[in-house]
Amino acid sequence: MERDLSDVDEGAAWRRRQRERLIADRLTLSDAAREAAEAAIARALVAHLGLTNPGVVAGYWPHRGEPAVLGAMLRVMDLGGQVALPAVVLPREPMEFRAWGPQSKLIPGWGGVLVPQFGRPLRPDLLLVPMVGFDSKGYRLGYGGGHYDRTVAAMSPRPTLIGVGLERARLKTLHPQPHDIPMDLIVTEEGLQTPGR
Repeated sequence: MERDLSDVDEGAAWRRRQRERLIADRLTLSDAAREAAEAAIARALVAHLGLTNPGVVAGYWPHRGEPAVLGAMLRVMDLGGQVALPAVVLPREPMEFRAWGPQSKLIPGWGGVLVPQFGRPLRPDLLLVPMVGFDSKGYRLGYGGGHYDRTVAAMSPRPTLIGVGLERARLKTLHPQPHDIPMDLIVTEEGLQTPGR
């Protein structure tokens, strides 16, 4: 029987345990398994982008075993689009998305995540959002800082959200909280999926 995690403290403790377990699990992947998963994810994203300019796409620089999306970011540029990476400027405030290119200098930002040192702020049309975990309804488990939820909630119109993760991080449910924003699409090594609401 599934436990009721409606209590905020109990729900937060459950998420913390899941986060620690899932990060530790993805760090055990062999280089070959990681490269194969990243190649499959890149193929799915490139197929989704198609042949037209996608506008501004916010990717991310991989951190703590996240699948890299560099191939998709370079494809955006090949199509004439622009790429940005998220940067936490102030705690508990929306992130900004800084223009990125292969020659961009990256520096450690919040939590050690690499961000462009320079780069004008851009407004993304599409966000590639890293996921520590996710469920079939499109809710994601991140690192617990609320940066993406806070940022997306402040954006109007809202960009398309594509959650990027490994299939092994799929959970039955994330017991979503009122502030959680579901992804429009999910991509794993098994392909692009539309979450069921």
